[in-house]
Amino acid sequence: MLKVEKINVSYGDMQVLWDVSFEVKDREIVVLLGANGAGKSTVLKSISGLIRPSSGSIDYKGIRLNTVEPHKIIHHGLVHVPEGRRLFPDMTVEENLIMGSLTPTAKKHRKQTLEWVCELFGRLNERLRQPAGTLSGGEQQMVAIGRGLMARPEILMLDEPSLGLAPVLVEEMLDIVKKINTEGVTILMVEQNVMQSLDICTRAYVLEHGRIALEGTGKSLKNNDYIKKAYLGI
Repeated sequence: MLKVEKINVSYGDMQVLWDVSFEVKDREIVVLLGANGAGKSTVLKSISGLIRPSSGSIDYKGIRLNTVEPHKIIHHGLVHVPEGRRLFPDMTVEENLIMGSLTPTAKKHRKQTLEWVCELFGRLNERLRQPAGTLSGGEQQMVAIGRGLMARPEILMLDEPSLGLAPVLVEEMLDIVKKINTEGVTILMVEQNVMQSLDICTRAYVLEHGRIALEGTGKSLKNNDYIKKAYLGI
């Protein structure tokens, strides 16, 4: 479905990704793991067209994404929910959600999709008329993901969806990600909560210093001695 092959990415004179290759198959949950600065967010930005690789290819269902203008990528069914929520704080929750449904297909199904999002995130249904800036961190993250879903993506890319959330909300957020996946949306996710994300993912890739260092199923990596040592101190 999505195939990233040997991409190299630099910020000015500083190279941050070296020959990164991986794939995401239909209806999988694929997680990118790694320390801060490993290049995880850069991978997502490269796929969504915010950054152009200097070499390599990004293919999505036969389309060479690294030749498509960024604002047109969403029309192909690939949506990026960036780190930090980036809501419009003075707009209501409903207005923020509607901002995600601007493509022709999304507009056509806006009412139906909004009902689905409010079902997924029950608390948002109670706050549709409330300014997004007045919500808690967890609720704002729900709005950010919900806005991405309003575009009716085939692949939803999530950058640190549990960042800054209390432990109980982390578990809730990852449960919602799993539910979104069971309803037919393929997930590519960057996540700092290693063990929890390995519990729900199909496969995972570990980035170190801009290179893929390790890959495998969630189960195999959870039992991997290197993962235990690097991320749990065991």
